Amino acid sequence: MEPFRTQRRVEFVDTDAAGIAHFTALIAYMEQAEHEFLRHLGLSVVIRDETGEISWPRVSVQASFATAVHFEDLVEIEVRVDRLGEKSVTYGFQLLHGGRPVANGSITAVCCRIVAGHAPKSMAIPEWIRDRFAPWSAQ
Repeated sequence: MEPFRTQRRVEFVDTDAAGIAHFTALIAYMEQAEHEFLRHLGLSVVIRDETGEISWPRVSVQASFATAVHFEDLVEIEVRVDRLGEKSVTYGFQLLHGGRPVANGSITAVCCRIVAGHAPKSMAIPEWIRDRFAPWSAQ
């Protein structure tokens, strides 16, 4: 299965005083790539259906860093669906610059019903959403 690919340029705001991308920026790049992937599927991190709002709170984020990237470097971000559970999805990410690994990581998000004034309530991923993830799933 080919991953979804997108790119992100390292902006000055993403760097430290030495012009090196801060690790938190690379984690944000993973989340931004997830959002682009969802839009590619015709979805979003906030979806409205006939019952109300569905969103995807994170329950786990992991990252390992291999090498630095600098201001104005172009980072390629690959997104995979490593696991599609009953109520959650785990994305795998590979960040590359010039073909060399920069970082890899994962984000696990839980499908939740969002009701104003109440805590998010986990729910089974609706079939119509699951169908959009299925072609990208490693399972």
